Amino acid sequence: MLIQYAIPKEGLKALSQSFDLIYPDKDCFTQEEMLKHIPNCEALLSIFNQPVNADLIEAGKKLEIISNYGVGYNNIDVEAATQRGIAVCNTPEAVCEPTAELCLSLMLALTRRVAECNHRLKTEADFKWGVMRNLGQTLRGKTLGIIGMGKIGKSVALKAQAFGMKVVYNNRTQLSASKEASLNIDYLGFEDLLKTADVISLHCPLNESTHHLISEKELKIMKTSAYLINTARGPVVDEQALAVALKNNLIAGAGLDVFEDEPHITEQLMTRNDVVLVPHIGTACIETRIEMAEEAAQNILDHWEKGKSKNQVN
Repeated sequence: MLIQYAIPKEGLKALSQSFDLIYPDKDCFTQEEMLKHIPNCEALLSIFNQPVNADLIEAGKKLEIISNYGVGYNNIDVEAATQRGIAVCNTPEAVCEPTAELCLSLMLALTRRVAECNHRLKTEADFKWGVMRNLGQTLRGKTLGIIGMGKIGKSVALKAQAFGMKVVYNNRTQLSASKEASLNIDYLGFEDLLKTADVISLHCPLNESTHHLISEKELKIMKTSAYLINTARGPVVDEQALAVALKNNLIAGAGLDVFEDEPHITEQLMTRNDVVLVPHIGTACIETRIEMAEEAAQNILDHWEKGKSKNQVN
């Protein structure tokens, strides 16, 4: 079995008892190295930020399953895998809580101006203190609009309510009335949510319908006092349109963990005090990395032991 990236070996103990693991001696196998190893492998444990394209899939003559280390799987040519009868899986459980934590961290960093004040306090010799200076906004009493009410969206909703926020959501499929009641959330149409929310948090997958879901039109609909949080996938937001919207004060700020062309970041976003940027660290906790490895490994074990993994996406 081929392990694309040097993920924690602690999470692969059960897998190593059933497979011979081909593990990189550096961070990640190159595409050329992958093409060399894949013909003899029955399983591939891929990673969310490295491509698994049609050429690689075609070279995997014995390949039966691709288990992706991450909840997103837009790095995989799922159509090519499906045509070959290869199962594709992800790891939706392990990533949930840490991503939700980071989402709330970005909200607080923006609304309470934590990141801005930290930077200015360290770099400005004449930084001004004072009772009526450096004022931010409390989350209490604000409305959070969640786009994509999956596992992460639900976790964010519950955490936000602990801060006293009201939660509305938009999802491809509306939840049942009983589920909405249990989560204490209300469904809104997409544009109504954009008009209503004080903070908008994105938790939808990246696909053709969500590419640039938030662009010039949507940013103009949002409140001028609203904040945008993206811990989903970078291309869900049109970064150039976001930079223009911030420059023209169409929205109050943005917190981004993901970017359109990682690791490149739109230059205009890099110097703004109303933007908080972190380098795709939504799941970057050692405990989570181990749990993700265990979940990805279990997908592969379930494929052989049960015929299918519960996390299969195709």
